[in-house]
Amino acid sequence: MKDLASTAAMLVAPAKGILAADEGVPGLSAPDRLAYHEMLVTTPGLATGVSGVILGRPTWSQRMSDGTPFPGAIRDRGMLPGIRADTGAWPLPGCPGEMVTEGLDGLWARLRHFAGRGAGFALWRTLLRIGPGRPSPAAVRANAQAIGRYAAACQHAGLVPVAQPEVRADDSPSLARFEAVTSVVLLEVLIALQDYGVALDGMILAPNMVGSQAGQPAGPAGPTEPAGPAGPAEPTEPADVAEATVAALACLPATLAGVAFCCGGQRPGQATANLAALQSPLVVWPLTFCFGAALTGPALSAWQGATADVRAGQRALADRVALNVAALERRYSPELDSGSRSAPASWPA
Repeated sequence: MKDLASTAAMLVAPAKGILAADEGVPGLSAPDRLAYHEMLVTTPGLATGVSGVILGRPTWSQRMSDGTPFPGAIRDRGMLPGIRADTGAWPLPGCPGEMVTEGLDGLWARLRHFAGRGAGFALWRTLLRIGPGRPSPAAVRANAQAIGRYAAACQHAGLVPVAQPEVRADDSPSLARFEAVTSVVLLEVLIALQDYGVALDGMILAPNMVGSQAGQPAGPAGPTEPAGPAGPAEPTEPADVAEATVAALACLPATLAGVAFCCGGQRPGQATANLAALQSPLVVWPLTFCFGAALTGPALSAWQGATADVRAGQRALADRVALNVAALERRYSPELDSGSRSAPASWPA
């Protein structure tokens, strides 16, 4: 497992995070989706703040316009290619209104295939919602067990597991309840990881920030799940998010390779401000980001599917990455996010 620990350490290296580019973009044609992912991957200087890029299976098997396979293009640019391993969230029998992430059937063979094609790590997402009577103990256990089996399969296939046990809210729970549910979910995940003999120094957890979805739509985790209702009406202050999140993470052992927070439906600036507040000397593992829409959303808006706007999309992505690097390095301020240029120095004039 030594190589897995080294790979995991690379993914959570200082001042670097993970770009989750595996999410679908509704309304884009197949050629536009290909161009969109190429725009993201070829952003100049991306590797200065991104250690790994997660792709969905359709993109993984495609080639860029110059004929280079996407995994190879990511490695050529100094980053690790990762693959989305699950097949999305589906209704959990016996638990009305709750979901379980699927994809365990044939998983080990698929992971071996991706490892042979150059993958360094694999992502598994679960989504549990706080609501009346939810999440149920059965839903928490079912999703935790799936994470345990997936993580063990990953490590046996030679890949670092990046597990995303995400908690969101259907209503407006108190911060204390959000923290308690997140802590319970993480504890169940740890039990499952122990049950399946997963080496924690060779894996990364990508949980939610506690109370951090304020005012944001809870988007779908899989192909059958409808978008959820908005979260609490007023955003939680970053200092409060940080305090509650660090408390929820207290159950995690020091041997874990690192924590890479998902954005959990936050606006880009909100996610960055909360990430900055979380850089506490009290934690014992690297804290970084595994952001999807909080990075790709601004790039997609600037690009707008037009070839002439590729540089605009790439600049938007580079800006967001640089702002999150500033958060990791404890030099972020809201003023940086209000319009100042923060693209990497390698960005071409």
